[in-house]
Amino acid sequence: MRKQLEAHAPEGHVADVAPFVFRFPEAGRAYGPDLYVVDESGFEGEGRHLDGAALSLVAEFTSVSTKDVDWHEKLDVYGRLVPVHLVVDMQDSEITCFRDPSPHGYRSRTTVSFGEPLQVPEPFGFTLDTTDF
Repeated sequence: MRKQLEAHAPEGHVADVAPFVFRFPEAGRAYGPDLYVVDESGFEGEGRHLDGAALSLVAEFTSVSTKDVDWHEKLDVYGRLVPVHLVVDMQDSEITCFRDPSPHGYRSRTTVSFGEPLQVPEPFGFTLDTTDF
């Protein structure tokens, strides 16, 4: 998934799973997404706490212990700022793409079963191959 996202990332953005935490001051929260795509300028600060506004995409892979946080708390915070959010639901074998953030959360979502193609919207604009999920 990382390789597919990286190949279609906006210019100047990188995909990674490195141990960085992104701050969301308006929500009073910080999260370390499982996978993220971020503008390289987001790394200009010091330390491991980066500005969530530099993110163009986050992906969370659910587990039994994190599923509630991934589907509720993180979705609410990311939905106010991050352009694209993918929830890879490992228990239900589905992936959901959230897009069009607003002050009240994401306005649109698409869910497909593993193995089906998923359209990832701009600023990526490509079809994610989920065959190997």
